[in-house]
Amino acid sequence: MLAIAGLVNVSGGSVTINNNLVNGPGPDRAVVFQDASLLPWRSVQGNVKFGLEMQRWKKDDIGERAMRFIKMVGLEKFSDYHPHQLSGGMRQRVNIARALAVDPDVLLMDEPFGALDAQTREVMGDELMNIWERDRKTALFVTHDIDEAIFLADRVIVMGRDPGRIKEVMKIDMERPRNAAMFESNEFAKYRRRLRDHLEEDMASMHLVTGVA
Repeated sequence: MLAIAGLVNVSGGSVTINNNLVNGPGPDRAVVFQDASLLPWRSVQGNVKFGLEMQRWKKDDIGERAMRFIKMVGLEKFSDYHPHQLSGGMRQRVNIARALAVDPDVLLMDEPFGALDAQTREVMGDELMNIWERDRKTALFVTHDIDEAIFLADRVIVMGRDPGRIKEVMKIDMERPRNAAMFESNEFAKYRRRLRDHLEEDMASMHLVTGVA
């Protein structure tokens, strides 16, 4: 994930996006970390504006665009709040809005719901699906949660033990839009069993990476 973001160098081979070599961070990618990593002295609106300011968007456009994505994640009533005034789920929504606002080609999400409680995690998964349906960004999403991987993904890449190796690239052929009812379907159960068979081989150090495009 960090190599794709251009934040660390690869030890071998290369990373390309749209046939362009990745050799550092760029405006075509945005990262959502597990920790929301918001600027505590900035409001919700100020945090979402930050990436736009760094990319030198026109000043007149920044406020309007920031509010568009704040509304998209349902936080327009909290635009003047600071991070310490928000719940964990709300802070992560700000993080997602900030990433989407800069209009990246690829959204990189490194266990963004890992620190959330189960109920908030489910709500955020639904929210991410809604955002994706509206904006259709390519996303790479790292998770340890099998159900989350199947629910969100078009493809699940199963990673093996260190050194990291790809065990399978599994296409998730389920209709969109998706909802909670799919968790009870036979089709979902087949995907879950297939993934669990992989994970049981080396559960201790396995990761799942999901992707949508």
